Amino acid sequence: MQPVRFIVNAAPGLLESAYEGASARELSLRGISHVRQKSLPVQYKGASIDIGFRLDLLVENRLVVEMKAVEKLLPLFIAVSLIL
Repeated sequence: MQPVRFIVNAAPGLLESAYEGASARELSLRGISHVRQKSLPVQYKGASIDIGFRLDLLVENRLVVEMKAVEKLLPLFIAVSLIL
């Protein structure tokens, strides 16, 4: 898979879902498979529990993209993205 870079040209202050939709469209235009709002159940003591976790975008079934619509990227956002 070749690296893909794109910039979503949307107005600032939109909801994350707007950026997610625009990003999904860019991926579609490039023929890159992806799924929006993929459910991610939690495994607990041998049981799969759906507690509402959703992946914003799952690209090529191996890359998780989590959207953040913020004015400033805080270190906490980076730490969370590395944990996932």
